[in-house]
Amino acid sequence: MRTKTGPKTFVPAEPILGGQLVEARAAGRVGVAAADSAKVLGVAVVDGIAPEAQVTTPVDVGGRSVLNTAVLPAAVSVAYGGIEVPVRYSGAAAFGDRLKAAAGGTVVAAGATPDARLVVGICTEPLGVASGATGLMRTA
Repeated sequence: MRTKTGPKTFVPAEPILGGQLVEARAAGRVGVAAADSAKVLGVAVVDGIAPEAQVTTPVDVGGRSVLNTAVLPAAVSVAYGGIEVPVRYSGAAAFGDRLKAAAGGTVVAAGATPDARLVVGICTEPLGVASGATGLMRTA
């Protein structure tokens, strides 16, 4: 099945939190996008963890077997293609600013003459977004 606007589901290569930008990784997996990544696929809609990182056996805690039954999913839905999603901004951005990936899957204003290959979206928060805050972005 083919999709046009997402979300689309991928297997994570590492722990991913909803709202982080994700990039393509080896073996068809996704990971948290690095600063200035040209491989950003979109924004994670839900939290997820690599299947091999899930703990499925009980751990001995104080002589009792304990198993966490609230494990993260081994798949991440990724929004892309013009969908508005909340993301964390690592630098201030004004309404209408083009955005690019910053460290830790966050976004930052791309500047006056951004490299089009690095633009991941547009700030759609009417009053802009302060550094470190969460605000809306329309995916590119």
